[in-house]
Order: sequence, then C-alpha cells, then structure tokens
Amino acid sequence: MKYNCESRIRGYVKELDTATKSIQKPRMKEKFAKTAGRLTDLLKADKYNGRYFDRSEETEQRLCSAQGWFTCQGAFDHDVCKSLHSINPYGNRESRIIFSTWNLDHRIEKKRTVIPALLDAVQNRRGAEVNLSYFYGLLFTRDNLKLVHIVCHKKVPHLLLCDPNQVYQQADEEDTPPALGKKKKRRRNMCSLIDNTI
Repeated sequence: MKYNCESRIRGYVKELDTATKSIQKPRMKEKFAKTAGRLTDLLKADKYNGRYFDRSEETEQRLCSAQGWFTCQGAFDHDVCKSLHSINPYGNRESRIIFSTWNLDHRIEKKRTVIPALLDAVQNRRGAEVNLSYFYGLLFTRDNLKLVHIVCHKKVPHLLLCDPNQVYQQADEEDTPPALGKKKKRRRNMCSLIDNTI
C-alpha cells in the first residue's frame, strides 16, 4: 500500500513536468524547471509520502488505522464524509481494486490553481524567494490532500485560492518541509473561498 501511495503522488510530479514543457520563453522555462526540480527533491527526501497508506507507520503519519481501515474524509467543501465510507484494502485483492477508485483530492486544485500560482510566483518574484515549503504542502501533503471515496470526489471547480501571504518566504525561513514524525498543524488561512457572487 505504501507503494500505491507513492505512485499516486509521483503522478503530481509529472504534472509539474508537463507545466514546464508548456512554457514558451526559454529563460522562464529554465527558472520554473529549477523550482520544480527542488520540489521534486524535497518529495524524494520524504519518500514520496508513501507513509500515508502504510498501516505500520505512526498514527499521526498514516491515513488508516493500525488494522488498515481507511475512512473517507469527505468532499473538499465538507469536514467529514456524510456517507461514512470506509474500506480496508489490506483485507483482500477485491478491496484493493475498489480502493484504487478512491482519490487523493487537492482541496486547492493543483491544475487550476496551485501550479498556475507557482508559475506566477516564479515569474514575478522580483528578488523574493518562492516559499517552496508552502507549495510543497499544497501539492504533495495532507495540508491540501483529502482521501475521498469516488462518490465524494466532486469534479467541479473548488473556488479556492492560494494564500498570497504564503507565496514568498521570509528571509529566515527554510525551503524544507516539516520534519518527519511531527504532526503538522493545518493552516487555517491556507486558502480563501471566492465569493460566488463575483
């Protein structure tokens, strides 16, 4: 199961590569490729966060119980799953096949929002350092990922934005994600909901 999680998250790296290839200006492409490479290095050091699906990991690191039960975390705009979906892919092959239809859903959408925001940050940084830790969290960690049953995976615009105060780092901040084994507090101001009247 650990490798199953790693494989899913590796897919997000491919989307960074795709974004890089879509950039027309050579200088900008080089800058973005360098930033994407640094994010990938952070993810490799974190072993692609495969621990999320590993029942042998510490409680705060995994998304399942010690027995291997996973519980749907609900749609991006809900705090919990109203249908109480749960599954144990460790039980048998059929359960593993069904679990493959569950999704790690980005609350702030990676294609519509996170990657474009990262591109904009790299392009307009004007001497400031892009906050790699923030974007790393949005792309690859539970800061922004929710495990959801296919029914709870709403394929509609999430209308959530990156926090503009987090895009660039302060001079004394480091480019590394939190140390493993420490539970990271969820950023309350990580995103903001767009007024539907706009």
